[in-house]
Amino acid sequence: MRILVAESEPPAARQKRRESVGRSSGETYIATLRRIVPEAEFHRVKPADRNAALPDQAGLADYDAVFVTGSPLHLWQDGPEIRRELDFMRAVFASRTPAFGSCAGLQVANVAAGGTVRPMDRRREAGFARRIIATRDGREHPLLKGRPAAFDAPAIHTDEVAELAPGGILLASNEVTRVQAAEIRHEGGVFWGVQYHPEISLREVAAALRRQASDLIEHELARSEADVEVVATAVDDLAEAPGRVDLLWRLGLTEQVADFQKRTTEIRNFIDSLVRPSS
Repeated sequence: MRILVAESEPPAARQKRRESVGRSSGETYIATLRRIVPEAEFHRVKPADRNAALPDQAGLADYDAVFVTGSPLHLWQDGPEIRRELDFMRAVFASRTPAFGSCAGLQVANVAAGGTVRPMDRRREAGFARRIIATRDGREHPLLKGRPAAFDAPAIHTDEVAELAPGGILLASNEVTRVQAAEIRHEGGVFWGVQYHPEISLREVAAALRRQASDLIEHELARSEADVEVVATAVDDLAEAPGRVDLLWRLGLTEQVADFQKRTTEIRNFIDSLVRPSS
């Protein structure tokens, strides 16, 4: 099995993330995927980078799957980094290699296929997306197989899908973000994506909260950096001891977030449904 991870974050964001959690978004994806499919061969590319070495359509077709990471890029804007990301994603669709993406990865695929993205204005999902519920289509879709009627997931984003690409299927929503999961088909290719982050660890959630403390204060989710630190510390403690009932209670979480197997449900379902049958 050959898997390509497309790291959406630009160089400055990549470095900032490494300083925070020790690895880039693409390196996080590979670390998670190694636990799920240890037999796979992994390659990482950086489509946002100028002069990045990227496989062409034929090269993409040689992979069994492409994973598209999150990123601080705003897909409702224009710029060379965004254009490079979209060109790459269109080549992935045209190669007909199954693709999966989270957060900005979903947004990249949606815009590449003709949909739109917008800023969330005053709304925020910071740390976790709460009470995600499958739509009627989502309840029958293999992407969400094994998820309960309502579940939480790691999530940190300031943008969201506004309109799904033509033919896109809405699979899950919650009160904050309408498009939490979707299937997008374009140019013969298929993409499954989620707005949340099934690939990241709880330690990365805590680090993201600390990185975005000023934004959380500005949007009145916290009154001070000390407030943010209280939550981040509890998330760090849960990472150390995922079975601690007191921490689950304090954070309002369940094993859907704390347990690695359950947290990565969508990635596993994508691999089992679209990758293993053809690899």
